[in-house]
Amino acid sequence: MRAVGFEPTRSFEHRLLRPACLPSFQHAREAQFYAGSCPPNLRCWANTRSMTRPADDRALVSRLLAQGLNDCEIARRAGIPRSTIRDWRCRPPARRLPKVPACERCAGLRPNPPAAAYAYLLGVYLGDGCISLHPRAHRLRLTLDAAYPGIIKQCVTALEVIRPGKRAWAGRHGGPRCIEVSMYWQHWPCLFPQHGPGRKHLRPIRLEPWHGAIVVGNPHLFVRGLVHSDGCRIVANDRGRRSPRYHFSNLSEDIKRLYCLGLQLLGVEWTRPCDRQIAVYRKASVAILDRFVGPKC
Repeated sequence: MRAVGFEPTRSFEHRLLRPACLPSFQHAREAQFYAGSCPPNLRCWANTRSMTRPADDRALVSRLLAQGLNDCEIARRAGIPRSTIRDWRCRPPARRLPKVPACERCAGLRPNPPAAAYAYLLGVYLGDGCISLHPRAHRLRLTLDAAYPGIIKQCVTALEVIRPGKRAWAGRHGGPRCIEVSMYWQHWPCLFPQHGPGRKHLRPIRLEPWHGAIVVGNPHLFVRGLVHSDGCRIVANDRGRRSPRYHFSNLSEDIKRLYCLGLQLLGVEWTRPCDRQIAVYRKASVAILDRFVGPKC
């Protein structure tokens, strides 16, 4: 229902009904005078014109409270309602901390995430990761195999090291062997600028200078992340002998190039048996990868 002579507000609360021809007040005293002369159901609206008191009033009340005065005496001296004095005394205003950017890149600085955790997470992301936009944040998702709980645990640990104080989520998604590890944050694209529209093998994948410093300093963790995502360790039958080998398969030429770069930093010799695969056959090279990667578990 709409009352005659009144205009309902957006909230449709009848206690906030505003007169259709209410004058505009130039001073607070005029509003108080009108509130004292208007009907009771309109006084509440006139009194809500100024909902926030100036900081000087709070400073005055704080000084009077420090003198040991009660609420009634402070209200008489300051001209502030006693209920307001009580609320300020019982619930002091929260101290506002200076706003600090959530990541170094947004502040114009060079990102400096934990190197070991980031090198491993970058390798897993390039293989089985993606970043999706949600209403309030971005979501980093890693799609893993439930048959390898050790890899799932390493990914969860890496996420929580990069985002201390936050917990990564791990749960089944889709099929019974599909495990999704994810975490929400507004600045995932800042740490993973390789994110972009479309599939990874259809867009360029490049490392920024600060990426290169982390990969060069931790090539074994970077290679481990790539193998844990799109690689494997097999034991082939080479003319009756057990021959362990490593294979890495990906459609993106840029990602394969980065994998080969990590192998070269470790002193591992590699070969390319087909267009999609990078293989490591030599015993000395396999022994190097066994120290850093090993079988999936």
